[in-house]
Amino acid sequence: MAARVLLVRHGRTSWSVTGRHTGHTDVPLLDEGRRDAELLGERLHRAPWSGLASAEVRTSPLSRASESCALAGFGERAGEWDALRERDYGAYEGLTPRQIAERAGEDWFIWRDRLPEGESLAVLSDRADEVISWARAVDRDVLLFAHGHVLRAVGARWLGADLEFAARLRLAPASLSVLGWAYGAPAVERWNDTGHLD
Repeated sequence: MAARVLLVRHGRTSWSVTGRHTGHTDVPLLDEGRRDAELLGERLHRAPWSGLASAEVRTSPLSRASESCALAGFGERAGEWDALRERDYGAYEGLTPRQIAERAGEDWFIWRDRLPEGESLAVLSDRADEVISWARAVDRDVLLFAHGHVLRAVGARWLGADLEFAARLRLAPASLSVLGWAYGAPAVERWNDTGHLD
């Protein structure tokens, strides 16, 4: 059983800054995003993390996540894993929430409603469950570099909640979150921590 599961969202991109849904489009990090990833790495290499020497490290294959991983100092230890790839937004790829609302209606909700030509919530939930099953089978800390929606899905499913709960789990770029245990049950130890960016 993994001691802790550390989740890192990639640094800022031009699309994350403007609120565009970024699924499989390989948008590069901004200079600020690269610096934020370096600051996160500096934090993880200081106490109490001390470089997480024994942790198993995985990253999404998309460059904004894998570069964040490398800039944080974990690139050589990381294995790429397609299960950590961001959700496929289909026809809504690259659109802002406002643009999607204009097409789909004001009550459209990404954590409930269908994405035309995109990945269903059921498939995203299954991917999150795959990540969790793997992490729980590892006997040491796990460090994952990925994306906002897939990591929010992992957080929700870690707690045993449906994916609609992920809407309540905001994640900023270059944030650190930690999933763990309390009284033998899955728990959140830390969420959306950006103290290293202050």
